[in-house]
Amino acid sequence: MSTLHVVALVTGGKDSALALYRALKKGFQVKYLATMLPERADSWMFHYPNIHIADFFAEAVGIPLVKAETSGVKEAELEDLKRLLAKLEVDVVVSGGISSKYQKERIDRVCKELGLNHIAPLWQERPLKLLKEIIELKMETIIVGVYAHGFDQTWLGRKIDETTISDLTDLNKKFGVSLVGEGGEYETLVLDAPFFKKRIKPVETQKIWQGTSGYLLIKRAVLENKKEKKGRKEG
Repeated sequence: MSTLHVVALVTGGKDSALALYRALKKGFQVKYLATMLPERADSWMFHYPNIHIADFFAEAVGIPLVKAETSGVKEAELEDLKRLLAKLEVDVVVSGGISSKYQKERIDRVCKELGLNHIAPLWQERPLKLLKEIIELKMETIIVGVYAHGFDQTWLGRKIDETTISDLTDLNKKFGVSLVGEGGEYETLVLDAPFFKKRIKPVETQKIWQGTSGYLLIKRAVLENKKEKKGRKEG
């Protein structure tokens, strides 16, 4: 059992959730979850759609969340991350990077400057393998944002399952869309996972569509006990 104290960077999406799962499975003491709140949607480093749901994510997992606002401006946003991490008594930063050298190199640099280790449990793994792992783990994941050719409004709110993976594979062949969306092609939200103590339940949503892209805004959500999931209905 590792005695390293860990902070996991999370967004509420599938990649950071899967990285967190692997860190917990290895026995790391995850003391904090950390989320950056970008002031602009085109942040180079940080997730924007429904980032407010990170609070629900942390409560569902049962690990304290620390968060900080960031300008979202290229490079300057790294200083915002550095200030947040510098306040924490941890040894390791866990991130959900898969193939983005831009993000990994910058988190590596911030961690080096702070004397921290950076672990990216999913780094360089095959995208198809990762998507199938999410299904095998029964990690309930929905698509909440689409930003590339081939997607339309019907993808918003869609659950990642075998059919979705097949359709993503088709888009990958036709348009070069990343299977895991790491090029910003799509964004996700994890509603339930094996390590969740509670499940996130969207109650009120709205599709925001702008020409060829859009997102599913989670206007209201609740946490429900997982044992009560079956048979529960909205009143």
